[in-house]
Amino acid sequence: MAMIWKFMRVAKYSKTALSPKVKVRGIPTHSRHSSSKSVPSDFGANTPCSNTVELLGKAYPQDDYSNVTEKILSKVGKNLHNKKHHPLWLIKEQVKDHFYKQYIGRRGTPLFSVYDGLSPVVTVQQNFDRLLIPQNHASRRKEDNYYLNRDHMLRAHTSAHQWDLIHSGLDAFLAVGDVYRRDTIDNTHYPVFHQMEGVRLFSCHELFSNIKDGEGLQLFEQGHRTAHKQECHTMEAVRLVEFNLKQVLTKLMNHIFGDGLQVRWVDCYFPFTHPSFEMEINFQGEWMEVLGCGVMEQQLVNSAGAQDKIGWAFGLGLERLAMILYNIPDIRLFWSEDERFLKQFIVPHIWQKIKFQPLSRYPPLINDISFWLPSETYSKNDFYDLARTVGGDLIEKVVLVDEFTHPKTKKVSHCYRIIYRHPERTLTQDEVHRIHQAIEESAVRELGVEGRF
Repeated sequence: MAMIWKFMRVAKYSKTALSPKVKVRGIPTHSRHSSSKSVPSDFGANTPCSNTVELLGKAYPQDDYSNVTEKILSKVGKNLHNKKHHPLWLIKEQVKDHFYKQYIGRRGTPLFSVYDGLSPVVTVQQNFDRLLIPQNHASRRKEDNYYLNRDHMLRAHTSAHQWDLIHSGLDAFLAVGDVYRRDTIDNTHYPVFHQMEGVRLFSCHELFSNIKDGEGLQLFEQGHRTAHKQECHTMEAVRLVEFNLKQVLTKLMNHIFGDGLQVRWVDCYFPFTHPSFEMEINFQGEWMEVLGCGVMEQQLVNSAGAQDKIGWAFGLGLERLAMILYNIPDIRLFWSEDERFLKQFIVPHIWQKIKFQPLSRYPPLINDISFWLPSETYSKNDFYDLARTVGGDLIEKVVLVDEFTHPKTKKVSHCYRIIYRHPERTLTQDEVHRIHQAIEESAVRELGVEGRF
């Protein structure tokens, strides 16, 4: 992305949601096959006559759910995880190498297959329904996702491919790709990041073959759902799947970060895994979450055609691992085309130790923006998305610093602090003033707020 670290003109702000005239061209990827090929990033905006968005060779009609922005669409097809010597590529290759060598199938080939070229455009059914996420679940909100329309979206997680890959007959696989979420703006959050999904299914023989007197054990029963198991699973099966999952992930973390790493598990809840956990590692004295995992919902496994098997799933963030391993301080750096950043990761082999040398830290410029909210339909993520669209990666952080309700009118006011910092040079007050003014004008025009500028 040639202009991402350069100053962006803001004389004319392009709307937060795509206008009916936007067309984005690209080349489609092919799902359901193992591939390391990236989608070409030759995207450009054109002006067709129809009210559609064209992405990766397909046209998607816009409707009242369409909220994907031009800036987000410009990221589609970059596939940083497939760019050789990129830090995200290094992390992906390290995980692949570990799984290929650690887990071998009956024919001497790797047990886990890898899919890193699946299209990021998925259906709402793939992203939510097939994962058993309820219709009223908060994760479906427009405020948190990028929708092309009511039926299609940019995947919010690589779990969107679980059902399809299981349905194709796979028992063990890793799926890697870029995912998209509307979120806060700071040094660890970005609207596009990269995930790796892992899934492993077991037959009765595979799970109990090494267990003494395991011939009489079963995967399923007609029991009751508890905090520790699903109603259809036997306790013995769940315990073994859970043990295998935690053992696999602990080995992976120790392999990446070194033996002796402290790991702890925190109970949590994911709609498509139960029981489920988050893994935290102690790195340099600080506990940090690195992934979520759990025993897969049997209803999901059954619907995908693997009724006689039980399994686990995990999802890890590649940026999170890379930031910890290489001590990269700001998630925006992964999108940098600055040679001072990229050349540090050109190493002879993927396991080469790298000590990241920070780029020059230029001083921040800080401006506040206050406005009255229009109605109860306002979302903070709407403003974050707007600010990111106008200011791009010159915005380091946006924080809600004050919330005030007028005692008479009951109108609510928000005050946000926006921290601007360029990673390659010192910003001037004039540059920041133009960007900040464009954000103010756009907030009034696009979000219907009443400025207190």
